[in-house]
Amino acid sequence: MADLLRELRPTLALAFPIIVGQVSQMLIGLTDNAFIGRVGKVELAAAAFTHGVFNIFYVVGLGLILGTGVFAARDHGAGDETGCAAWLRHGRALALGVGLLAFGCMLLLSWQLHRFGQPAEVVAVVRPFYLLIAGSVVFALFFQVQRQFAESLGRPWVPMGIMLADVALNACLNWVFVFGNLGCPALGLVGSGWATLLARFAAVVALGLWLKSSPTFAPVRSAPWTGWERGRFAALLKLGVPAAGMLLFEGGAFVATALMMGWLGTVPLAAHQIAIGCASLAFMFPLGLSLAVSMRISRVAGEGRTGALRPIGFGALVTGLVIMVGFALAFALAGRAITAAFTPAADVAALAAQLLVVAAIFQLFDGGQVISVGALRGLHDVRVPTVITFIAYWVISLPLGYWLAFHASMGPIGLWTGLAVGLGCAALLLGWRFHRLTRDVGRDR
Repeated sequence: MADLLRELRPTLALAFPIIVGQVSQMLIGLTDNAFIGRVGKVELAAAAFTHGVFNIFYVVGLGLILGTGVFAARDHGAGDETGCAAWLRHGRALALGVGLLAFGCMLLLSWQLHRFGQPAEVVAVVRPFYLLIAGSVVFALFFQVQRQFAESLGRPWVPMGIMLADVALNACLNWVFVFGNLGCPALGLVGSGWATLLARFAAVVALGLWLKSSPTFAPVRSAPWTGWERGRFAALLKLGVPAAGMLLFEGGAFVATALMMGWLGTVPLAAHQIAIGCASLAFMFPLGLSLAVSMRISRVAGEGRTGALRPIGFGALVTGLVIMVGFALAFALAGRAITAAFTPAADVAALAAQLLVVAAIFQLFDGGQVISVGALRGLHDVRVPTVITFIAYWVISLPLGYWLAFHASMGPIGLWTGLAVGLGCAALLLGWRFHRLTRDVGRDR
């Protein structure tokens, strides 16, 4: 217990600004929903569909660049500043390439949006907004790789501040472009797309300027140029491809659920967008812990302190579960008040409140599985967890949700129940995996 508490303090010190930054990232989406919800439920459903497709490409890209922070943390722990500089350089190049590829794929897909079985009124208005959000994926991924690098060197506070400022900027731009203030025409849904694109671009510029000018990173900037190294790209992809697979399987399950919500109608899809936005906001807390745990485990491994692995991992798991219990109670007891704040449409708000009751259950599992994944990533263990997530989400969760929704006549509640069962399976198996890999690790002498 003493070891757990001792390692929990630095984990929380690193995790807190990361969590605030993650929450800020989600607040951009929730801000968009709040403004779009005032335009109409068709527009809100169009935003839900767009962000569902966007998230597929974003989470895959995020997985591919996750190695930057993990490897930089390891080299920083070993005192190798030249290695840290090289990981930043290669990570930026990878993020740019992946972002442009994702945008190209989304651009090609924009001509086929009618094939996803969404309501005709949604398809009729979605494409301009979709293209703007697609363009922002390049900025989103480039920002993330720079942010992960700063956090891996123990400097998470400035990225957190930039993201908080970005939330305020996004809200102001939504107010201007969506409703037509300050002499701007009222652009509605498209205006929100412009707001998100410009806010993400501004965040990239701000963070890049800080990395270039801050004395904190002077040793990294002065490190000798080692050229482009095929081995570093290979190492990033060796860790990143399975990590991307894990995120794709989980994120794809949520996207597939959103698409099936569209088959049920505009109201279920709009309600899903509100409920998943609230659940995703809560998810940012264990996700921040997961990122911090991944970097801390990788760093202590670089330092040779293998006895700290279990206290770091299990301390974060216990903390994450306590946090998610709080959110579960809030969703179960105040769901109707929460959803009413996002839309004046009573039918949408009522269904979203019912979905939040289910979310109260799967919050616990969602927190456990993402923290376990972060701990395993810090150990560079990604292949077996990838198989676990595929089975949990695509063999168990989606088929069960489909059957409950369309054959057991549970509708939207059935789809979310399937998600809860899949998340529960993933949490148990991934937690057991971390326990098994670390149970024979000796304590530091």
